Amino acid sequence: MTLPASTTPAPAIILVEPQLGENIGTAARAMANFGLDDLRLVAPRDGWPSEKALAAASGAVHVIEKVRVFETTEAAIADLTFVLATTARARGFPKEVLGPEEAAGRLLGSPAGTTSGVLFGRERWGLNNEEVALADAILTYPV
Repeated sequence: MTLPASTTPAPAIILVEPQLGENIGTAARAMANFGLDDLRLVAPRDGWPSEKALAAASGAVHVIEKVRVFETTEAAIADLTFVLATTARARGFPKEVLGPEEAAGRLLGSPAGTTSGVLFGRERWGLNNEEVALADAILTYPV
């Protein structure tokens, strides 16, 4: 699938209650590989900043330096106009469910000025229902 050129900003990546600095750092590194640099953390378990995150970021220091920390998921997405919640479980929400290609198309093909983000949940159990409910659509990948 060829995705359209985009005039919208790259999406924010929001990690909800990440546990380990190493996981934050490797997320930053993956983001940098794809030209993303807006990393937002909601209530990181071990606090912020994190030397372990910086060490694991390997080449993505610019992403780590821009990290913003929020107390709540609501605050982390308050300035976004389109939010995807990642989940592997069917939840029965009346929300559109998108696969990766559809989600990328929606993120990149949004009208100019649209700000977007992708919510990722906790390492152990993901997003809770209340957090998924905050999103505009669900992003899932059949694994």
